[in-house]
This record gives sequence, structure tokens and C-alpha cells, in this order.
Amino acid sequence: MNKTKNDLAWEKLFDKYNIMHEIENKGFFQIESKDINEFREARLATKFDHKSNLPKLFKDNNLSILPITRGSYIISSFEAYKEFSELNTEIIRISFPYYIESIDYENITSESIAINCAFISGILSDFIQDDKLLPTVSGRMSSNEFSFYINSTNINRDVMVTVSNSQIEIDGGYEGIDSLALIEAKNSISKDFLIRQLYYPFRLWNDKIVKRVIPIFMVYSNGVFTLYEYVFEDPQNYNSLVLVKQKNYTLIQDDINLNDIKDILYNINIVEEPKIPFPQADNMKRIINLCELLYNKEMTRDEIATTYDFDSRQTNYYADAGRYLGIIDKKKEDGDIVYFLTNEGKELFKVNLKKRQLKFVELILRHNVFNKALKEYFRLGQIPSKDSIVEIMKESDLYRVSSNSTFYRRAQTIKSWINWILELIIK
Repeated sequence: MNKTKNDLAWEKLFDKYNIMHEIENKGFFQIESKDINEFREARLATKFDHKSNLPKLFKDNNLSILPITRGSYIISSFEAYKEFSELNTEIIRISFPYYIESIDYENITSESIAINCAFISGILSDFIQDDKLLPTVSGRMSSNEFSFYINSTNINRDVMVTVSNSQIEIDGGYEGIDSLALIEAKNSISKDFLIRQLYYPFRLWNDKIVKRVIPIFMVYSNGVFTLYEYVFEDPQNYNSLVLVKQKNYTLIQDDINLNDIKDILYNINIVEEPKIPFPQADNMKRIINLCELLYNKEMTRDEIATTYDFDSRQTNYYADAGRYLGIIDKKKEDGDIVYFLTNEGKELFKVNLKKRQLKFVELILRHNVFNKALKEYFRLGQIPSKDSIVEIMKESDLYRVSSNSTFYRRAQTIKSWINWILELIIK
């Protein structure tokens, strides 16, 4: 596995400060920003929003890192992350105020705009069940001082950590009659999140006000707002958070129907297979989400892995899937692989959401193997079996796919992308 810049920096830090020996003796190691800066900027060397972002030494030794002051961190075998759970898949449709011209809700390109849209449209009011919400606190602030218990997985018990004036950031704070909702927003899809992003703001405001403080995580991607409401059952315990509610919302737009899909399927011109690895990336939503992020800026392989809960291999798979579709490309810059949107990829974000989804359908169905697989679906009335898909693949002159095991692995991607297309149709 290729080592990231963070892997290399932490190898040097672990060696210089004998960090593993200190943790084995004391149960933790405290390190200052100035010491980290010797090998890598501390801001970059300590930002691990997902468990998979952790440097190899942390993963191998079951370690995590948390800030405890504005310039220091503590490393131990903390249970610092929480996996997302889906309580329902229904998508609630909400209308956007007709008189708002300064926000294009069909082309949301940042977390701050996503939060504004969720507030303006009434998504937040519906989710929190309070129609008196007003924006109050947001931005960077100091945590003040507090202590908490956190589970240490290597010794399987809670240990106490004290935080004093650590920097925190609140993406959005909305106060209503009975509560203050603190929102952590992301425009990237992931499997888990760092509990600290909810817990530190919760502790700051839970100690300051009488009203109930509601920690909310919001994920926006490809027209869908997914909101998760948590409660810390014991405010002094970092690991006591429990998911109490989860809902999905979309802002009303033109529907995609069966004829839209069939129109593309039977009229698209089939292209020659590109000399690019055939996709091994099952989640089309994540490919689209990666394009959303690349629309804002070019990203190195490390930056993609840091934004997502991807390792370098998954980064390659999803970026290569975008390259296969002709919407992502890569170049070498200062020794790094840098990914960017092609002109065709950029055009996707200049049209409304319905047209964008249909363009993704076109990009998929112009490839013979996907086109034939979807035609088989309409002929059979169900998704073709993997055996049938493999037969189609073998007739489609795919680039560097030869062994039977590879055909069957890639067949799963075809089934997943066909399912994604079918899910676009409003039943």
C-alpha cells in the first residue's frame, strides 16, 4: 500500500518521541502542534474525520487522536468514531420558496449553501419539529474547559480526558422555542464520523444554556439532504451518543419517468470501450459525490482519501470509474496524482438536477455492456443474473478483463449501476 504524507510524518514522530512505549506505560501520549509541525503541518496531520483516514501506525495499534487545547493533542486507544445507521430510506419532498433567486438549489456546491437551503426550505423546521427556528451561533469558537469519559478499547474501560479552550467549529446553530440545534454538515458520503465534531460543540453549549441542545449531522449529496439527530445519554460520556431520528429530504424538482430512461436506452450511440480499467465501484452515489467535490477544486489522491473514508485503493477505483465515464481525468503534479473534472464533467454542473441525472444515465448507457444489461432488465422484468451479465461482458471487448473471477467481481458494479438508474424513476 502506498504511504500517505501523514503515514510518513507519523512514522517519524512515533520514532522520535517513542510514542508507542509512552502509551504502553501511561495509556496515552500528549503531543504539541509545534512538535508535529517539524514533519507536517499539524492541521493536516491531525485531521482524520473518518476512521479509515487514520495513519497506518494508528490503525495497526488501534489508536485515535483528539485535540485537548488550542495547540495540543492526546493519542490513545480511544473509541473516537461512530458508524452511520439508516433508520429509513423514504425521501420527503419539500418545496423551495419561489421568490429566492440568490440560491440555485439544484446546484448546491458547498456545505454552507446546503445548510442555508435546509433552513430556507423548512427542512430543518420539519426535522426538528419547530417552526420558530432562527440562526444564532456558527463559526469557530473556543470550547471552554470540560472533562469527559471516553472508552479506551485496548484496556476496555473509560478514561477521563480534560479539554481546555480547544478550537471548535459549528457549521450551523439554530435556536427555537425549546432547543438549540447544532449542525455538523458534510457534502461527502461516508460510513462513519468523528464523534468529537458533535460532542465538543454539544458540551460547550450544554453547559451554557438551559434549553435542550440537539446534535445533528447533515449530509448533502446529489439533491438529497440526510439528517441524523443524536442524543448524548450521559453528557459526561463521549461514547453515550445514540441515534434517535434520521430522515431524508429532497427539494421538489422535475420528475424522471420511465420514458426518459427508455428514450436514452434505445437512442444513445454506443461508444468504443475506453482503454481504462473497467469500473469496480459499486456505489454510483459516491461517484457522483466525488464529481461534486472535484467541481469545487482539483484533488490529490491523498485529499480524496482524507475527504472520504476511502483508502488509496478505493480512491483509485472510484476515480477510475469517473475516468471510464469520461468525466474525471488525472495528471501528475509535483510528484502527486491530481484528479480533476473533464470539460464533459464540468458541464454536468451547469444544468438542473433532472438533466444532470439523465446525463449520468447517458454516460453509463453509451457503454454496450450497461446498455445490453438494462435492455435485458426490461425484457425479463428483473435484473439479469450475474451469469447473464458475465455473458454480456464477454461479448463487449472490455479492457483488461480476462479471468472469470474478475468478470464476476465487475458484474456486481453493473448490477449496482443499473439499480441506481432504475431508482431514479418516480414510481
